[in-house]
Amino acid sequence: MDSTAKVLIFVASSLSLFVLISVLKFLEKYWWTPLKIQKALSLQGIKGPPYQFIHGNNKASSLFRYQALSKPMALTHDIVPRVIPQIHAWINTYGKNYLTWEGNRAQLVISDIEIIKEILKNNDGTFPKRKDDSAFIYKIIGDGLVSSQGAKWARQRKLANHAFHGESLKNMNPAVIASVETMLEKWKGREGKEIEVFEEFRLLTAEVISRTAFGSNYLEGKKIFDMLTKLSMLVTRNYFKARIPVISKIWKSADEIESEQLAKGIHDCVMEMVKRREEKVVTGESHHFGDDFLGLLVNAYHDSDEKNRLSVQDVVDECKTFYFAGQETTNSLLAWTVLVLAIHTDWQDKARKEVVEVFGDQNPHHEGISKLKTMNMIINETLRLYAPVAAVIRKVGKGIRLGKLVLPADMEILIPILTLHHEPQLWGDDVHVFNPERFSQGIANATKYNSAAFIPFSMGPRSCVGMSFATTETKIALSMILRRYTITLSPAYVHAPFPVITLQPQHGIQVMLHSV
Repeated sequence: MDSTAKVLIFVASSLSLFVLISVLKFLEKYWWTPLKIQKALSLQGIKGPPYQFIHGNNKASSLFRYQALSKPMALTHDIVPRVIPQIHAWINTYGKNYLTWEGNRAQLVISDIEIIKEILKNNDGTFPKRKDDSAFIYKIIGDGLVSSQGAKWARQRKLANHAFHGESLKNMNPAVIASVETMLEKWKGREGKEIEVFEEFRLLTAEVISRTAFGSNYLEGKKIFDMLTKLSMLVTRNYFKARIPVISKIWKSADEIESEQLAKGIHDCVMEMVKRREEKVVTGESHHFGDDFLGLLVNAYHDSDEKNRLSVQDVVDECKTFYFAGQETTNSLLAWTVLVLAIHTDWQDKARKEVVEVFGDQNPHHEGISKLKTMNMIINETLRLYAPVAAVIRKVGKGIRLGKLVLPADMEILIPILTLHHEPQLWGDDVHVFNPERFSQGIANATKYNSAAFIPFSMGPRSCVGMSFATTETKIALSMILRRYTITLSPAYVHAPFPVITLQPQHGIQVMLHSV
């Protein structure tokens, strides 16, 4: 046998071995490991829809979602079957704790209150946030506060706490009031006419986060908001699409290409804002980068201590996170609160009476906001029925024992917030009834001291840092609206709660305004 033949045989053998190893690794990742996990959990009493090769349960989830969203819905607060239909159906079939599959990723859905507390109160890395830089959602939040871990998360959380708590929060109130006044000025002359408030509040909350956190107006932030909105629609459209192995590495879909272009556009806009801050200091127009959130980020970007310094991408990711979360969460809360007040006008009257008693004909002020007990009850009940985020996901960092369960590393845990908020065993037979009175003695009493029963902003060390910001902005806006208008539901309104990262009305919220 000559040397050429030997080389050809060697190359062919090596190639065959490479192909065999690749096929075995592929089968292990997409077939054997999922089946092994499914069997291990089944032996522990955890059932669920069977794993489907590559796709997991994504096709079934997409079908549930399509069927739920294509049906008309009555005007009821029982929204779980429409918003998260696959979770609703599989809990009824397999129990409160069950195993499902997002592609080849095992996902344990947990509704056990005590286990949820253990997961969300932990911050030692046992249950890290899910991080997938190939997913569309990553283009929105990057490695910002929502997804970062360890020392990096601690540094980012410290910055955010400084920007959105205590005196800093109090100092934001004038900007919130000014933004609401601008909105109400546009509403003049529209008494007795229909108005779509979800879009109105989208503009309002975008203006507020632009002014308070980034020292700009809505027009400056408009490009960023528009791109983030497009990205959020891509996230929703692709959430249950499985990535095909190998092919997804070498071929990008039109949505993936668009998401990358949008992410680059946001990056460029944020860096323009940063450069403007830097130029003001360089030219002597300002002696510091500012006291708002953007200023804190730019300061950290220039920190002389390398341990505390933020990278360019860190600054961009934090800005994206707070532009998106700071606007989306409050927009959702404010819109759904106005809806329930338009439906339940008795509670609208109670809230208006309280606003007049606390503020008279003055604009809201910091001392009075804390005295709005009735409004606080209404907001909490709205957050229970229409939680801004339907679920949160954690990951098992390493193999652990959780309650009576032994879980493998890298498994995901999904906590269905909306399901917990609509659970009769936790809230009673009137669980789907709008009844703010249940919060009259506070959250602890309403939940019978089950803290994980009410988690609209999650809980524990990684709870939403903007919770106080969102509820304060909502109280200010509602106070100013209710003092001027009574609100009734338009006959054109179609009840259709719809999950687009946050909970949104699929067809808007149409109401009628009448001068008080």
